[in-house]
Amino acid sequence: MKDDKKLNDLLLSWENTYKKGQLTLWVFLALQESEKYVDEIKTFIETKSNGTISCEEQSLYRALRKHEHINVLAYNLRSGNKGPERKYYYLTELGQKLFTEFVTRNIKLFYIDEIRNLLNL
Repeated sequence: MKDDKKLNDLLLSWENTYKKGQLTLWVFLALQESEKYVDEIKTFIETKSNGTISCEEQSLYRALRKHEHINVLAYNLRSGNKGPERKYYYLTELGQKLFTEFVTRNIKLFYIDEIRNLLNL
């Protein structure tokens, strides 16, 4: 019982650290599909991760501003259903190149047979 609690605590700690580092990946994945505004990005992340990744709007806004500042994301203003215009974010050409290179260097590793065998997939 004591070991189960320790294991669960360690797993939660590791997952929290892992998830914080994944926000950029998930934002870029969301924008691969199409331009999106913040609520759509948030919904995409929560849905596609099967609820394992959630993000607070403030964290998402910070990430979007940071990536906009370094010119890997940009936005178009469009009218919303009600209220002010919404920012619809998209990957710039540099952002698309960055995403492609990141996937090639870091994600595709998990498709190598040796790694898949280590993961028991």
